[in-house]
Amino acid sequence: MVSQLVRFWRSAASAVAGLLFLALFAVFIVQIGARFGLNMPLAWTDEAAVILYLWVILWTAAWVVPEREHVVFDLLWNSASRRVRQAMCVAGNLLVGGLAGAALPASWDYVHFMGREGSPVLGVSFMWIDLPFVMLLVALVLRCAWAIVQALRGQGLEHELRL
Repeated sequence: MVSQLVRFWRSAASAVAGLLFLALFAVFIVQIGARFGLNMPLAWTDEAAVILYLWVILWTAAWVVPEREHVVFDLLWNSASRRVRQAMCVAGNLLVGGLAGAALPASWDYVHFMGREGSPVLGVSFMWIDLPFVMLLVALVLRCAWAIVQALRGQGLEHELRL
């Protein structure tokens, strides 16, 4: 049941990322066509492209890109014993997850506060523009907690990490 839910979430998150990227690409094409083809730059396309870019990057980093694909410094990891890797994994994830968890309340307060302001051209609430940052923090906390559980079980320590 849990694995089905995880697979569904991964598929849905990938679909959302794909749709966001498609929307960004479409806005970019409209922007180029209006600016260079019609000699009529559209202000809304610049703003929409920035908003969509922010969403694409943060959404994808939070929910789509597997942990093993994130950039890591692995020189010490690859030369460490299994026990040391376990300790490094727990300590590193406690640090990153703890910092993300500590930043979460203040970040949510700020994003929620900014909900009263709108973007200059489209009038999109800044809460919706900045929301993927909060999602990234939530994802970091969840991923780090899961990595700690896995490390304490002795799982996920045998592979070599790569840059």
